[in-house]
Amino acid sequence: MTQSDIVILCIPLTDVTRGMFDAAIFSRFKRGAILINVARGPIVVEADMIAALRSGQLGGAGVDVTEHEPLSVESPLWDLPNVIITPHVGGQSARRADDMTDFFCENLCRYLARRPLKNLVDKQLGYPTP
Repeated sequence: MTQSDIVILCIPLTDVTRGMFDAAIFSRFKRGAILINVARGPIVVEADMIAALRSGQLGGAGVDVTEHEPLSVESPLWDLPNVIITPHVGGQSARRADDMTDFFCENLCRYLARRPLKNLVDKQLGYPTP
């Protein structure tokens, strides 16, 4: 991360990733780097991110998720000029509903035919495995 200009989080929230992005990690970022979080809010320790944004260690942040949702009206994130907040819609697209329906129908057909399902989630890991 010491060489990255932009770090984009798109990892699952698990016991391992909860609070993973904290002051110690931000101190290892390239000064002025930008953090984008389209994953899950609790992956980032928000107070540490705010401190890194205020100090300039982080040059900016784009967050589609926050540690606590909805984001409190008192949160400093609302007033930081180097932060863009979107309303938890990073996964939206024109085809999203159709894609989800198609995926469900395909897995239903697989289930009825007693074939392996696609995208099974490992309950211990919290995300699908190949």
